[in-house]
Amino acid sequence: MSKPVMLSTNRWLDLRARLMEDFPASVMLLSWKCKEVLGFTVRTHESIADGRRHYDIRLDFYNEPKRTMFLLKYGEYVSVDTFDRMD
Repeated sequence: MSKPVMLSTNRWLDLRARLMEDFPASVMLLSWKCKEVLGFTVRTHESIADGRRHYDIRLDFYNEPKRTMFLLKYGEYVSVDTFDRMD
């Protein structure tokens, strides 16, 4: 399994709207179909820092070629610091 792509909740909402335009609604509404078609599942991640809760979205990829194609096509929605945090 590849390392996850991390997104803020705001970026995720923008990306999700774009994915809903590009794919049928069933792809985004059914996790198994999202994994089959796009190669990832969506996970909400919660962390606590400075006594406050922080939420972000993690896209867990199961297919490295699909991850690469996703980053090429939708890379503008993924912030640059995402790649720094993955190492």
